[in-house]
Amino acid sequence: MRTIGLIGGMSWESSAEYYRIINQRVRDQLGSLRSAQVLMYSVDFGPVAQAQHDGRWDDAAQVLEDAARRLQAGGADCVVLCTNTMHLVAPRIEAAISIPFLHIADAAGQAAVAAGTLNVGLLGTA
Repeated sequence: MRTIGLIGGMSWESSAEYYRIINQRVRDQLGSLRSAQVLMYSVDFGPVAQAQHDGRWDDAAQVLEDAARRLQAGGADCVVLCTNTMHLVAPRIEAAISIPFLHIADAAGQAAVAAGTLNVGLLGTA
């Protein structure tokens, strides 16, 4: 089984949802006593949120780049970002690591194609 690296903390509630859903899927596919191999790096969202508010996206990206590098160094085989808004800096995170970054837009697009959907509405922060 591969190890999933989760960048969490933005908010801890969404991080918990990612962890819960990943483990439910593993349990459903592999059996009741099975769970995912997960590493989570939970950032302090306060400085990231302030950087967002101030338009300092480079500063926010640096925090997440560092988290991704730490997950890779810890043995993660891929990295997932447990938030929507910060996907604005996804290319920076992806460039900071040599393991796959699993982007939420890719999964959403694949699900839309599989469902035969031509128009998709997404909700998110401005």
